[in-house]
Amino acid sequence: MSKPKLKSKAKPAEKPAENLGKSIMESAQQIWLAGLGAFAKAQEEGTKLFENLVKEGMSLEEKTRKLAFGKADEVRGAVESGVNQVKERTQETWDKLEKVFEDRVSRALGKLGVPGRKELNELASRVEELSREIRKLNGGAAKPAARKSTRAKAE
Repeated sequence: MSKPKLKSKAKPAEKPAENLGKSIMESAQQIWLAGLGAFAKAQEEGTKLFENLVKEGMSLEEKTRKLAFGKADEVRGAVESGVNQVKERTQETWDKLEKVFEDRVSRALGKLGVPGRKELNELASRVEELSREIRKLNGGAAKPAARKSTRAKAE
């Protein structure tokens, strides 16, 4: 008597097993598709993210270059300014040193009895004047002597 009841219960038990297998297959398929979708989404977003990162990197590199070149120009300007100041000071110092040297040499030559430029020019003028007087006395027969420049020697 109790056997027929078992048979009727066994048949409905097979259907849930089939449904369970089918359900598992459908779930596995959905999981697979979800994974593929996630992969596609990640690939798409990854490409966009990569492109955005490249753009940001280029922007940052450009800003960095501008900043670096700006600083380099600023430093170059400061260095050039400093160099120009040093050149000016050096030139002033050399001019002063040259004047001191010329003054000392002139004084030393004066102490030794060597005539200076002014004295040589006065002497040359006096010689020309005397030459003119001699020509007048000789009746203009003597040719004027060629004047040699004392300036080149004196300098």
